[in-house]
Amino acid sequence: MKKWFRMVVAFTVLSVLAACGSENASSEESATEGYRIGATQIVEHPSLDQAYEGFKDALEDLGLDVEYDFQSAQNDQNNVKPISDGFVSDDVDLIFANSTPSALGALQATNDIPIVFTSVTDAEEAGLVEAGDNITGVLDLHPDAIKKTVEFIDTNFPDAVVGTVYNSGEQNSVKQVEAVEQAMEGTSLSLAERTVGNSSEVQQAVTTLSGEADVLYILTDNTVVSAIDSVIGVANEQGIPLMVGEPESLEKGAFMTYGIDYHTIGYRAGEMAAEILEGKKAVNDIPIEDPPEIQLFINKQAAEEQGVEWDDSWNEETEFIETE
Repeated sequence: MKKWFRMVVAFTVLSVLAACGSENASSEESATEGYRIGATQIVEHPSLDQAYEGFKDALEDLGLDVEYDFQSAQNDQNNVKPISDGFVSDDVDLIFANSTPSALGALQATNDIPIVFTSVTDAEEAGLVEAGDNITGVLDLHPDAIKKTVEFIDTNFPDAVVGTVYNSGEQNSVKQVEAVEQAMEGTSLSLAERTVGNSSEVQQAVTTLSGEADVLYILTDNTVVSAIDSVIGVANEQGIPLMVGEPESLEKGAFMTYGIDYHTIGYRAGEMAAEILEGKKAVNDIPIEDPPEIQLFINKQAAEEQGVEWDDSWNEETEFIETE
């Protein structure tokens, strides 16, 4: 009887220890389990892609174990919110929204999951500033970028008709065109506009505009930038200087920009995400930030191809980019 009792007690103790071991193993596994991030952008093009790479680099540098679910809306607004709805259904830990439409789609999908954005031009105009406690990020338009670009055009191409093409359905683009018009007040410049609904319309719009414009200025419009090769082709063929809103387009063959590094703003967004995921800061404790300082970028090869007369003053405080 005593032997049987001792056996029962021993079995019970072993069972409890086994259960505790299993629980501890489960706790350890939970503690080391990584984070799941839903990442989305309106379309894939070099600037947005660089921002996404910067975002991932920051989280890797900070030692976070992250699984990404990346989805592009393929430049179709109808795809934007369903992508974020899917992230919500999957209960991701955070949404990285890389563009204004993507940020708006994420915000419409959830009030609970943290959202970190970048490549947004004007958060206030887009309705993101007072949106709630679950969204923050980094803007992609420096307050002085458009003003300095217009000044550059006015100084070097006086009395020019400046041609621009944009998607009037993108809020950030409409806001930028308004900023261009405002910056042109009191200058010798005038603005000629064409609007498009999708990237397949860009080449035709630029071609018709080339008969009117002395220079081209393409802003950070996702629809047009995704078709920047066709814009560059027209600029080179017609000998029209092409100004843009971001350095990545210079690598394709645009002439100049007062721009920012999209990898840098993506990296900063990644740092924000890390603070949120690790519980170091709440989303509403991290204010929306402007991008870092801008600088003049010039592609000398593009200048030659587009018939630009070189000014030696451009050799100072300029970063030169070569066509890929």
